[in-house]
Amino acid sequence: MRLTAVIMAGGVGERFWPKSRQSCPKQFLSLTSDGETMIQKTVKRLAPLVSQKDIYIITNEHYLSLVHEQLPDLPPENVIAEPCPRNTAPAIGLAASLIQKKYQDAVMFFLPSDHLIHHEKNYIDTLRKASQAALQDKNLITLGITPTYPETGYGYIKYQQNGAQDGVYPVECFVEKPDLQTAESYLKSGNYLWNSGMFIWKASSILHSIKKYMPELYQGLQIIADAYGTEEFHSVLNQKFPELPSESIDFGVMEKANHIFTIPGDFGWDDVGSWLALERINQTDENQNMLDGDILTIDSHNCTVAGNGRMIAMLGVQDLVIVDTDDALLICNKNQTQDIKKILAELKAEHKSELL
Repeated sequence: MRLTAVIMAGGVGERFWPKSRQSCPKQFLSLTSDGETMIQKTVKRLAPLVSQKDIYIITNEHYLSLVHEQLPDLPPENVIAEPCPRNTAPAIGLAASLIQKKYQDAVMFFLPSDHLIHHEKNYIDTLRKASQAALQDKNLITLGITPTYPETGYGYIKYQQNGAQDGVYPVECFVEKPDLQTAESYLKSGNYLWNSGMFIWKASSILHSIKKYMPELYQGLQIIADAYGTEEFHSVLNQKFPELPSESIDFGVMEKANHIFTIPGDFGWDDVGSWLALERINQTDENQNMLDGDILTIDSHNCTVAGNGRMIAMLGVQDLVIVDTDDALLICNKNQTQDIKKILAELKAEHKSELL
């Protein structure tokens, strides 16, 4: 069966403000020393498994030019533009409906556009195993990540270790982001995985589950899919997509469906969820500082600094994130990087849209 990949690239990446903006969010930025953007890396690593003609991007219509600019070899018709954000269930359902209309059926890899993978061969081998599992019945497969510390910023997957077949495990349940004590208990138990947000299934399988658990969404998707390939497609999409229920695929389908399985991933995954990720994916100096730019440090420790041309001097500070751009400077305690959204909320309240 044909292998396809759908890369979800519509997010704003608020926790990477002030570099990530509504006009150019995180997935279109280069955060590593090789100069490649996050979405370029995501497409490139799929080359051993999926043909370029079978890679699709689902994004916000405002980012069409960025996608075409950064991925010039991708067929233009493979870029699906959402008229407005409607969460992951409508996005995934839309892509599945269109691919089913085009190919009758296909195995689909649904992947975020802004994750890093350090061991790409292991990653491709895991996706290949997942694609085989997805061919069975109406299986829905998710990739889980073996936790290495009690992370409170991720959802978790509880799986049945004694029910594995060829390294594919039945999922018992999905759980929301825990508090620290709960996360520590998950880590100790050994049968919880981080939820990576990567899914593998046949188009027919996920649409079957959407029809069963989200019938209103399914009906709207069918109207859009019926117009695919006609001159009316874009007008139908623009009219119907905003009417679809806004819901996550986890809540709408995965927490309710049967035939849910997971494969524990061991391929150096990092979701690059906040500025703290830079010290994991780039080199730090002898004082545990991650420095990018013209940075002078004296008696400063455990800081992450992203410059913008001008020299930044640091004296006697520690545990800070400093990010400089043309029109905004972020200075943040490392313990509060998850709260950067509060800055954006304040900027919105003050009608400073040029900084969003």
